[in-house]
Amino acid sequence: MMTPQSGDLEGQGQTPAGPGDPGAAVVELPQSVGSISIREKVRSLRIDDSAARKRPSNAVLLMASIGWCLAMAATGTAVLLGYKAYRSPGTESGKEAGKAEVAAETKSPAPLTQGKKKLPENANPDPSSVGDQSSAEQVSLESKGYVTPVHLILVTPKVGGMLTKLNIREGDIVDKGSLIAEIEKVDYQSDVARAENLHSAAKFRLQELLVGARPEEIEQSELELREAQRQLKQMELDLARTRRLSDSASLSVRELEQSQYGYEAMQQKVKRLETAYELIRKGPRKERIDAARSEVQQLEAELAKAKWRLDNCTISAPIAGMILSKKAEENNMVNPGAFNGSFSICEMADLRDVEVELDIQERDISKLFLHQECLVLPDAWQSSKKFLAIHPRGYTGYVSRIMPTANRSKGAVPVRVRIVVPNDEQGVFIKPDMGAMVTFFNREIPAQIRNRYSEERAGVKPVKPVETKPPPVAKAGVPGKS
Repeated sequence: MMTPQSGDLEGQGQTPAGPGDPGAAVVELPQSVGSISIREKVRSLRIDDSAARKRPSNAVLLMASIGWCLAMAATGTAVLLGYKAYRSPGTESGKEAGKAEVAAETKSPAPLTQGKKKLPENANPDPSSVGDQSSAEQVSLESKGYVTPVHLILVTPKVGGMLTKLNIREGDIVDKGSLIAEIEKVDYQSDVARAENLHSAAKFRLQELLVGARPEEIEQSELELREAQRQLKQMELDLARTRRLSDSASLSVRELEQSQYGYEAMQQKVKRLETAYELIRKGPRKERIDAARSEVQQLEAELAKAKWRLDNCTISAPIAGMILSKKAEENNMVNPGAFNGSFSICEMADLRDVEVELDIQERDISKLFLHQECLVLPDAWQSSKKFLAIHPRGYTGYVSRIMPTANRSKGAVPVRVRIVVPNDEQGVFIKPDMGAMVTFFNREIPAQIRNRYSEERAGVKPVKPVETKPPPVAKAGVPGKS
């Protein structure tokens, strides 16, 4: 018996009974209609449940983990910020917590740290330090700087020439006035000899003018005058005799004229000798003496200049200090006015008189004041047992200069902190351009420390200071106020 096909049922207005319709008659569909059966088409439209039951991939798990981590980090950050806001001094609870911390620190002060190194509790105190170890509330600022000499001297010869001797090396400590180098002296010695001779000749000429004519010269002039006067008298008599003879026509007119003009010439000669005699007696004119004296002074100046050049062929140390670098060697030509080549001999500085150069940000400059006590710890010696055995807390220093202008590009103000370096440690630990950490305290260094430091540098024996009470410690956060 043949069952109606679905196409036939739809054409008759009937729908084929589905599997969920219990009342419907079961209609068997044919196995295939054409090449593809309807059952296969229905199966192809079903959703595969096995794909939904598969495990998620590793990429999905990684993204989920990252999301959870970010969420936890954000939560922790929010909690930390809230805790800081709770503990900040602006709130009442923060003030109470700060007071509790200060009280705890006062009861059991923590040892002072130097950089990343913690000082031992039984370390010997620094003999150069002043006062007891400060607690945390007395430190106003910490900053990094670089060591620089207060006076960096570039030793340059004042005259040019070839170096014939050089007595220095880098690192030598020399006293003031010690011989550093010598320049060839041949040319300068010749200039000195020539200037001396010229000066001597001018001095003799001046002395001749000041003394005037000798008595013999005056007497000679007087005798010449008397001789001319006698000759004038004789010619006067001859002229009178010639006139009488000419009246009697015994002599010619020519002889009369010769006698007359000879007499007049002798009169002029007598006047000239009289004037010369008076000039010799009076001496030279004042203007000639002044001119000769000026010539002597001029040659004295030239002689002094020649000697100055000769003396500057020997180059001495202008200060007591250490030789930092050499700029020339023996047999080098040095010329102080040259732009290229050797124009200086060496650089030197007194490494007992050094400063730390710092750039303090403008927001922190209000925490500093002149003569503020500091501790300076070189970065190179933070972990050195040798240095810490001598200076457990570093060098004592104080604010010596606060520059009047700021650095616009850095937004900072240059500050100089002078270091009190013992005389026997020149160049041992502190060297130029070394880095150092400076700790600023809220107190002023005692005046006797600064005075003793200045007197030692000047070579004056320091006077024992009178015992006085320690200066009042400024309150935390308000430096410079007692």
